[in-house]
Amino acid sequence: MPGDGTGPEVTVEAVKVLRAAAAKFNFKVDTTDFDFGGERYMRTGETLPDSAVEELRGFDSILLGAIGHPDVTPGILEKGILLKARFDLDQYINLRPVRLYPGVETPLKDKGPEQIDYVVVRENTGDQYTGAGGFTLKGTPNEVAVQTAVYNRFQVDRCLRYAFEYARKHGRKARGVGVENTLGLVGKTNVLTYVYDLWERAFHEMGEAEYPDVRRDYYHVDATCMWMVKSPEWFDVLVTGNMFGDIITDLGAITQGGMGLAAGGNINPNGVSMFEPIGGSAPEYTGMGVINPLAAICAAGMMLETLGEEKAAAGIENAVKFVTANKLKSMAAGKMGYSTSEVGDLVAERLAEIG
Repeated sequence: MPGDGTGPEVTVEAVKVLRAAAAKFNFKVDTTDFDFGGERYMRTGETLPDSAVEELRGFDSILLGAIGHPDVTPGILEKGILLKARFDLDQYINLRPVRLYPGVETPLKDKGPEQIDYVVVRENTGDQYTGAGGFTLKGTPNEVAVQTAVYNRFQVDRCLRYAFEYARKHGRKARGVGVENTLGLVGKTNVLTYVYDLWERAFHEMGEAEYPDVRRDYYHVDATCMWMVKSPEWFDVLVTGNMFGDIITDLGAITQGGMGLAAGGNINPNGVSMFEPIGGSAPEYTGMGVINPLAAICAAGMMLETLGEEKAAAGIENAVKFVTANKLKSMAAGKMGYSTSEVGDLVAERLAEIG
């Protein structure tokens, strides 16, 4: 689903690298294109119909480019396509790696790839995003607006279980770069005394009963933001609710070099998942061939890992690291020293060389 703006430009490069990985690691990639996005909405009034959701259930995975069109009121496409896909396909995990690659500038003084290397597991279907709330006396001086954060124990438990399993498999000890695997819960138990009381109780109950090998930490979300800037090396795997996860992952993205490197997965471990670059549709760069495709390429790598092609996923990441370290002048659009298509070529060529 290439989507809007520069989405088609970056997804074509991601698919180019996917096909290079398939050739290198001996699997097959079949693709089907869907035109959901702003242009289709303006032409037909359609966002993501229920029939399309049912069709999407038949695929192994979804690669999304970007959603957002300058001629469509903000919120229509985002809710009607992106959030509808997440909710209807029950993609209850948003997985956001925060990794600084070699050669990439970070605004954090004296920090490098060894210090900026953690993952945020964001619950993806609850919280304020459920749409529970409303207005009373709308348009009057006494108007009241209510937006309610909603979680049930089932939602919390399944997100925590995914996060514990991820920490056990991909934490610092598992990767050979630390002495223990750590999962940190990010919340606000001192103010949000209902929702994050539930999260904290579930976190410790599950960890004690099922994951004694994973160290458990707790961080208030405001403190987390401070330490993501001052001491990102403290973090290994973080887990949090939908709203806090939305905010802290964008803070993490800028520390890893900006949206041109930020990839994310909307994951249903037992269903169809959707992977995307986080940077948005960037309409000001549409059609210019200058947008950075690395986030989309990294999203394709995440997709392969989730589908079980772990060697291919590692190969893509290693190829991206080589390109950032040795080829690109900058990660910014128009300043890379290469066109969008040329960057895709560089990654595909390096992947073919090194695997």
